[in-house]
Amino acid sequence: MRRAEIVTAVILGILSIYLMWKSGEPPAWDPDVARFANIGLIEGEGPGSGFWPFWLSAIMLVCSIWIAVNWFLRASPVSVSEEPFLDGYGKRMLLLVGGGLFGFLALIHFVGFYGGMFAFLIYYLRFLGRHSIKQSVTVAVCVPVVSFFFFDIAMRIVLPKGYLEPLFIPLYDIFL
Repeated sequence: MRRAEIVTAVILGILSIYLMWKSGEPPAWDPDVARFANIGLIEGEGPGSGFWPFWLSAIMLVCSIWIAVNWFLRASPVSVSEEPFLDGYGKRMLLLVGGGLFGFLALIHFVGFYGGMFAFLIYYLRFLGRHSIKQSVTVAVCVPVVSFFFFDIAMRIVLPKGYLEPLFIPLYDIFL
């Protein structure tokens, strides 16, 4: 456990720094803007395009440093534990859930984000979670529908639809 804690803190710290750097990039359409000019509040407009990613990544970096300090001082129960990070059951679940996530990512190309989300939720709730068919299908239908209305309709962030795109055209005609 001790080694896993510091490895995770280092990886998250590196990821935080990378995300902070990327969120400070000027917009592609305006290369004259200085790096990190978009991470603050822009007068008359509000937060810049990199505001939330930068500051959330900065918080994640502070937390990673805090974890590393606790590890060094052996101040947390995990930092003094000599138990293995994953037992047999943990490894099995990591493979099943991780495999399901990779399957979801692969499905996005064919059935889009919402179709992939539906398939992943059925897999996760019904087969891994052993919930009833009724509960699994209800959640697997409701989550993509709510996500569609939130992202595509309310936020106007179009997510990939794959070969299911024709099913969404009537919804766009109604709501946009």
